[in-house]
This record gives sequence, C-alpha cells and structure tokens, in this order.
Amino acid sequence: MRFDGRLARVITAMVTPFKPDLSVDYEAARRLARRLVNSGSDGLVVAGTTGESPTLSDREKLLLFEAVMDEVGGEALVLAGTGSNNTLHSLELTEAAARVGVHGAMLVVPYYNKPPQSGLYRHFAAIADKTELPLLVYNVPGRTGCNLLPETLAKLAADYHNIVAVKEASGILDQVAEIRTRCGPEFVIYSGDDNLTLPIMAVGGDGIVSVAAHVAGEQIQAMIRSFVSGDTARAGELHRKLLPLFKGIFITANPIPIKAALGLAGFDVGGLRPPLVEATEAERAHIRGIMQSLELV
Repeated sequence: MRFDGRLARVITAMVTPFKPDLSVDYEAARRLARRLVNSGSDGLVVAGTTGESPTLSDREKLLLFEAVMDEVGGEALVLAGTGSNNTLHSLELTEAAARVGVHGAMLVVPYYNKPPQSGLYRHFAAIADKTELPLLVYNVPGRTGCNLLPETLAKLAADYHNIVAVKEASGILDQVAEIRTRCGPEFVIYSGDDNLTLPIMAVGGDGIVSVAAHVAGEQIQAMIRSFVSGDTARAGELHRKLLPLFKGIFITANPIPIKAALGLAGFDVGGLRPPLVEATEAERAHIRGIMQSLELV
C-alpha cells in the first residue's frame, strides 16, 4: 500500500491493549484495529506515544506490527512507531519493522538529549539512508524538548526521497505554513493535535494523526472531507462540536483519557503500564459527560 496523504486523511495513533497482568493483548489489538478501520480511520500508527511505546519492548512492538498488518494491512495504512533518541536503535527497529511488511515508519524527534539541528538532520538521515520505507517524522517539542525547524525538515525531504511526511505537533501555525512552502505540494503534513486539525489544514495541512478518532473517527472524517470539498462552514461547525472532546481527552497525560473513553464506549483496552496510571473517577466523569453530549456512549 502506498503512503498517500490525500488518501490517508485520518490516521489513528492506536492505543495498546493490555491484559489484566499488563501483558500485551494482541487479539484485542487486532479487534481494535478492525474497529478503527471500520469507523473512519484510513490508517494506524502502532506503538507510538499513544500506544505507550516507552514501556513496550522491541519484541512486543514487532508482534503488534505483525498482528495489525495481518488484520487490516490490506485495507489501511499501517505505520510502525520505531523512533527513539538512540539513532542506532531507531535504525535497527525500523529495519526490523520493514521485514514485517509495514507500509511506513513514524520517527519521533529525539527526546531528552536535545540535539542541535545538525544532529537532528544526521539522526533522520542515518535512518532514511538504510531503509526504503516511507518515513513520517514526528515533531512534538512539548514531549521532546526539541523543535525540528522547517529548514531542517525541508533539507531532509530534499535529500531523502523516503522522508515523505511530518506529524507536526509544535502548535505553531506559522511553522506549518513554512513547512508547506519549503517542502512543496507533494510533502504530506499531518496535524499532531486533534484541536488544531482544521487550522492546520487551512495553512496547508493534509490530515490528522489522531487520538480522538478512537471514538469519533467518522465525525473527524466528515470534518476533513467537508473542508477538502470546500464546505468550510460545515467543517467549522463540526470542529466546534468536537472541540470539547479534543480538549477532554487531554485533561491528563495521553493515553490515560482515551483509554477511559474507549472503555466508556464499550471497548475495554485494559489498564496502563507504570509510570502511567488509570483515570480518576473525576476524570472519567468529565469524559463521560462529553461523550454523552456527543452521543458517543
């Protein structure tokens, strides 16, 4: 399956289901992948931050990639979360994911070690040079402490044909517009924040790597399709309607609220691995109220 941002407008950053003992529930992952693809998702990111990647082993990630590919890989884009702040480890995991057969990989900007722009370039270049997989760069300064600048991304996209997209979660609309200008019309720009999907599309974005699509995929698809078709009034109406959900699923650290929301929607994905904890009763009540108002429960 070809990585095409004009076809894959809504990509869900999939949570990882766990059993009561917090081992990975691969059968539940299959069922969740099927549920998402049947309810508005054009693609899935497996083992990203929302999938609790920091607490998954490489073996668990590869088994998740295999399970999701087997379940929906013929129908939807499957992107493997293979990035880290260790260049060699990211490269090796990306190569292993390619052997599984995923359609592409998502590589987060290196976190904690805070490299300069030249280091960021070398990190992504080293991986792109060793794989033919299409690569989605994930820029999320709020988690990494490091912002990948548009000029660095543009140089990467120009130098490596397989660096084809960015998940932009800087929250800076000017930066998104500059990426579009510098990287050209074929480069794919995804919003990394549900609440900024429509504003980002207005300045040149193509879609969303979404958390909210776990429970509102069809509504998010409708919003994006309305915008793309030129019905901006309808798109704005849907954005405003969904805004409480977009905000509510981030009342505490992701993916705590969205796992609670899935449970409220009738799909139990289990608990969270430490150091994350389950939603409090107050948080669950807040999420339940939003979902009831949107008729999602």
